[in-house]
Amino acid sequence: MAVDINSKDGLIIRKLIPLSTLSSEQFNRICKQVNVQEVRNGTLFKKGDLDIDLVYLLSGEVVLQAEGMVVETINAGSQMAKFAIAHQIPRKIDAVAKGRVRYLRLNTNILHNPSYNIKQNASAMDLEPINEDPDDWMTALLRLPIFQRLPPANLQKILISLESVRFRAGEVIVEQGGRGDYYYLIKEGQCLLTRKPSPNAKEIKLAQLGAGDTFGEDALLSDAPRNVTITAISEMVLLRLEKKQFIALIKEPSLRFLSYAEVCDALTMGATLLDVRYQDEYENRHLAGSINMPFFTLRMQLKTLNREKPIIVVCNNGKASEAAAFFLLKNRFNVMILQDGMEGILPKAKASLETAVAQFAIDDGIEIPIENIESLKADIAPRLTEEKLVIPEMAMADQIEFLKSENQTLRQTLAQLNERCLFLEQDKQEADKQYRILFKQMEKLTQVLDKLKGA
Repeated sequence: MAVDINSKDGLIIRKLIPLSTLSSEQFNRICKQVNVQEVRNGTLFKKGDLDIDLVYLLSGEVVLQAEGMVVETINAGSQMAKFAIAHQIPRKIDAVAKGRVRYLRLNTNILHNPSYNIKQNASAMDLEPINEDPDDWMTALLRLPIFQRLPPANLQKILISLESVRFRAGEVIVEQGGRGDYYYLIKEGQCLLTRKPSPNAKEIKLAQLGAGDTFGEDALLSDAPRNVTITAISEMVLLRLEKKQFIALIKEPSLRFLSYAEVCDALTMGATLLDVRYQDEYENRHLAGSINMPFFTLRMQLKTLNREKPIIVVCNNGKASEAAAFFLLKNRFNVMILQDGMEGILPKAKASLETAVAQFAIDDGIEIPIENIESLKADIAPRLTEEKLVIPEMAMADQIEFLKSENQTLRQTLAQLNERCLFLEQDKQEADKQYRILFKQMEKLTQVLDKLKGA
């Protein structure tokens, strides 16, 4: 039977996972098809059942048991009740109602129907607000793009595994150069991200984060030291997840990898190729048509990327690409990763001479093929030994778009440099002012000293 979205049942169902992440329109459609049932001291399902329905507890109490022994008791309104009950198929356990119980059976095919998938547009993901408690941090957390991609089982394990930690204003949460061991979610408070380009350089302020934001994944994904320092600027409550659980529960189901051949296909469909290595690495060897945007500059250049096109991230071995892809996913981009990065391309390109492409000389490095031109195969053979594989020139429209993007990036970089120069000029003026004051004080002290010597 249909459920009124404004009824008591409707308000409870609205907070169930993953229904809490749907837009109002999508939720309304599902409510027209859901089936609310009632049972008294009966069985909701038995061990070994193969039905694929998700079962949610709306009111009452359900006992999970195996071989007659109670394993767990779930009460309506608890955090556990926001998830489907023991949803593994086949069922691993019996679910028995304790007294009168009302529950929801939701056919998984409804959620898997593409018409109910959360859509993305050029600006952001369309999510309408839910009438939830403003202090319901969990609902806000589950509406983040990364968590919307995770299966319910992972979400349940994550919420159970989160550890709460507190920091006072001024305390360092993460230090640049330190080892990555936790992924953090901000429940309350604010913190500041800073970075030192070199050990003796002045700290640069990068961003300020608040409730609902997450951080700490870069070092976990890349196995590199922390690249920023994060300091609490108010009293903070953080939830943290250890590295092993982050990798298993969040990273693996979130990131999508493509083979070299699949990248070629995606590029023909209009995908954007984003190389996140340092500029010197990019100039040495890169894929034709790729845009170079070093990982540490992504936050500053995010607005130059187009959400309407899928993005394929490239680096040396795939590690930096994982961190970059995760950051882009957090900002609602459709992202994929080139498996094994540039290190995995050249050997494969050599081994597949039958499908290789022609090359042309360029001035700033080596470009690697992205499409096959059988008729020009003979041109490649003499040059394979030189490890210089490049690809046909991009279409004029793509060239223009690429140059526009590069121009925009340079403009932004120049603006940042100008701003930095302005700050340095202000610092210089302040230093000059202090110098003049000290000089005058020195002159006065010298005069006093001369008088004392004369006396």
